[in-house]
Amino acid sequence: MVTHSKFDSAMSSSPVDSNMRLPQRYKTFTSKAQYQMVLATLHKLQESGFYWGSINGKEANAMLAAETTGTFLIRDSSDNRHLFTLSVKTASGTKNLRVQCDAASFHLQTDAKNIQSVPHFDCVLKLVHYYMPQSKGNTRSGNMFYIHSGGEKIPLELIKPLSCSLSTLQHLCRKTVNGHSDISSKRDQLPHPLKEFLQEYDAPI
Repeated sequence: MVTHSKFDSAMSSSPVDSNMRLPQRYKTFTSKAQYQMVLATLHKLQESGFYWGSINGKEANAMLAAETTGTFLIRDSSDNRHLFTLSVKTASGTKNLRVQCDAASFHLQTDAKNIQSVPHFDCVLKLVHYYMPQSKGNTRSGNMFYIHSGGEKIPLELIKPLSCSLSTLQHLCRKTVNGHSDISSKRDQLPHPLKEFLQEYDAPI
């Protein structure tokens, strides 16, 4: 669960890529728009290089055990009522944060006692990037994010993703472009095929 501190198949008729299958879940979609949002997110996660699919929490713990604090990955949720989980290595070991999905956005599950609203995003990659320290969209100005687990209050630090596959040179270049707003603002000047390629994955991570 996360808090913020200011001081420290209903849609089975829709076209689906044969290589893209949503995790087997009991969760139903509230609308076609929600289904398309999840499908677009899944496509980007598969391109990201740090979406580990159907590994469970124990496997995620083992993979992150030898990594430095702040290393993270995205995987399918072990709870069939939910879609994705963010597993992150902290100073207190690996913590697993459920990614909640509502009708139009994704957000991290929060502490029930937290009265502050949490940011919502239309893509899991945007959510992850927001919680990374170099994110320009996150105007922290003293804000800190905490994980509440077993009575502990642990700072949430997302520093680097744990890769599960090698990225192509084209994808690495695309991420670099996405991370530079001065370049991104000139996309309209690019050839149409290149603009489409950049639009398919619009995250810098």
